[in-house]
Amino acid sequence: MEYEVIDPEAVSDPELRADLLDTWIAATDAGGSVGFTAPAPVHLVAETLDLALERVAAGKDLLGVLHNGDRYVGMGLLVGKDSALNLHWRTVLRVMVHPKYQGGGAGSLLMNGLRQSAVELGLEQLQLTIRDGNSLEEFYGKLGYRVVGSHPRAVRVAADDYRDELMLVTDL
Repeated sequence: MEYEVIDPEAVSDPELRADLLDTWIAATDAGGSVGFTAPAPVHLVAETLDLALERVAAGKDLLGVLHNGDRYVGMGLLVGKDSALNLHWRTVLRVMVHPKYQGGGAGSLLMNGLRQSAVELGLEQLQLTIRDGNSLEEFYGKLGYRVVGSHPRAVRVAADDYRDELMLVTDL
């Protein structure tokens, strides 16, 4: 498995989009915290993916992917803000690995690739948010992230199921 950064001119590749959409739907349906709840609303996932790819094509965000030699099996974004005051850091967003390829270090490979991309961009910090209840603090903690804040009941995954959103930061 290999990490790579997608060139902004290559985001229109239909194979890339199809693989990332499949990964996102599979991750959602497996219970992943990637912006939606199961069953994945395919049309909304597709719209959100297309918006993300448009930002990458415009040079606003960076798309890091995992490729297993046959297909794209993971993705993560470094998302910038449109403010000169925030140029020294990015938000890590939409981190996911297709469930078929989880458990063998693919997530760490993806996150370490995104970290290296951030270093190459000259960034000083990365920030991400997670919903509690999925034990993700431990995974990200091993990668150097620390919890710096909590928004109680920020995420409603069902009518009677609220989760806190945790903000994590790492210095580069």
